[in-house]
Amino acid sequence: MNPQVRNPIREPLLPQMPLPFEAARTYETTVLGWSAEAQPENIAVIRNCSYGPDAQHKYDVFSPTNARRAPILVFWHGGGWTNGYKEYVSFMARAVTRLGIVLVAPTYRLAPEHRLPAAFDDALAALGHVTSHASGFGGDAGRLYLAGHSAGAQLAALAALRRREIEQAGLDMGAIRACLPISGVMDLHHPEPAPGSMEERIYTMVLRDAREDALMSPLCWTAGNTVPMYLSYGEFDSERVIRANQRMAALLARQPADFRLHVEHGLDHFATHTTLRDADSAWYRRLAQLIKGSHA
Repeated sequence: MNPQVRNPIREPLLPQMPLPFEAARTYETTVLGWSAEAQPENIAVIRNCSYGPDAQHKYDVFSPTNARRAPILVFWHGGGWTNGYKEYVSFMARAVTRLGIVLVAPTYRLAPEHRLPAAFDDALAALGHVTSHASGFGGDAGRLYLAGHSAGAQLAALAALRRREIEQAGLDMGAIRACLPISGVMDLHHPEPAPGSMEERIYTMVLRDAREDALMSPLCWTAGNTVPMYLSYGEFDSERVIRANQRMAALLARQPADFRLHVEHGLDHFATHTTLRDADSAWYRRLAQLIKGSHA
């Protein structure tokens, strides 16, 4: 679809495998409920822009009315790489566009049918399509901010850190102004995952090859990083998310680019995203400051 053609119509959600635990199901019900709410008239909505041949190669765009060369926030949904919809992100549109930013919410192919690195390949393809069509929705292809929640945060971080793949995809590394992953799964490696655990699920359902766990782990790609990275996780996040973000922050501290690590007090893994329902949340304030500071 050409993003210049406004398409506000939502397509039916494709069926997915059951989510693995109750908290994830509650989160999905909540954010999909929010996504069904009508957007204000001052937001221009384009849905289901196709960036590839698969049914999951789609993204939605939410632009401030009459936006022109506005910065672009590309935000990937979570779901453990096996689940998730771009509609998980729709509720952020009011807050993001209020800051004068275009919100792009992509989806991607899911495991186990399409195992990693398929989702990462799709993230690069989506970025390529977004930059090629940015002017059609009032965005500036030279001012990209990458973010996501959980598995989506892992994709955002990889897209910011794997410089060679970005350049091979024909993208300009200089256009990526910052990355703000939320509750990201930054380390996929586990020496002995417990049977039935989420760690084991990565090896049995998500990775194409168990030996590629490091290749798909953002913390393994921090050397020489030139993209400002602003990590955040919840005080009551999962142990693997907390530990991996702390380890990644220690590595980023020795690289050329700026970095920050923020702990969102009182929040768990899902609340770090649902709290963005509040347009005055700390995460939006950090985003606004970043954009103001990097404006060129």
